[in-house]
Amino acid sequence: MAAALLANTLYSLGFVLEKRALTSLPEVSIRQPARLLRLVLGSPLWIGGSLALAAGFAAQLVVYRTLPIAAAQGIFVSGLVLLVLLSARLLGEETSGRERYALGAILLALLMVVLSLREGSDTISQDAPYQLILLVCVPALAAGVWLYGSAERRTRNRHRRPTTGVEYGVAVGLLYGVSSLAIKGVAGHLTTHGIGGALLDLLSSPYPYLLLFTGVFGLVMSQAALQRCRASLIVPVCTTVTSLFTAVLGTLSFGEALPDEPLRLALRVAGTALAVAVLLTMPKHDTAPQPSPPAKELASP
Repeated sequence: MAAALLANTLYSLGFVLEKRALTSLPEVSIRQPARLLRLVLGSPLWIGGSLALAAGFAAQLVVYRTLPIAAAQGIFVSGLVLLVLLSARLLGEETSGRERYALGAILLALLMVVLSLREGSDTISQDAPYQLILLVCVPALAAGVWLYGSAERRTRNRHRRPTTGVEYGVAVGLLYGVSSLAIKGVAGHLTTHGIGGALLDLLSSPYPYLLLFTGVFGLVMSQAALQRCRASLIVPVCTTVTSLFTAVLGTLSFGEALPDEPLRLALRVAGTALAVAVLLTMPKHDTAPQPSPPAKELASP
């Protein structure tokens, strides 16, 4: 539990620091990944945010070794409250009434998932069949990249209305959902006795390669999306998609059985359905006040 709360704090702080750094940089694009990386790596504030996210990743490894997937996701999503508070305080972002209701409904949905858990009765699995993991992850990666590209094409329309970033959040959330399953798999291999055997075991699995793909593409995609959209909306959407993907497909892939009691099963199914319904009804166009642009505009090199 302590590791999960620490991961929440580090992830929220990391995203906010990266967003603040990106507001003072020239416009970045996934079509120029080398330029994007050069710009962000030249920002000490962005590097600080990335280090916070890396520390959150380490805390997440500990969580997956001690909690069922669904329980871990429920706790991770509680960090959305901290993220919204930090965004308002450090970024000057404001959420609309409809968005606040949506975030409240998402927290309620994931609270229902957490309440469906019972300590000691939930299975904590350490591995899954590799074929099943690839069957789940490869289509999700393809869907995430396609959805992001579709959102990018729409943003190039000069007459478009400002977007909230829901499409970006869903796309990046799918990649991070795959990454979360890979982290779960890596955490399972870390329990093997002997460093050499554990390393060989890990390299023969798909997990490090899924982490590499999602790490590279997730980094480029998330930074371009963060610069265009409010962190207080895009990160909650991304986190919700990641959590639902991991809790539902991860539970099935790793063989962590669903509750056998009717009430607990109803809570888990209803919570998942509510979170999906909220995502589908969230506004697609931005009407909330935006923070003022930086006083000094930086020219694109």
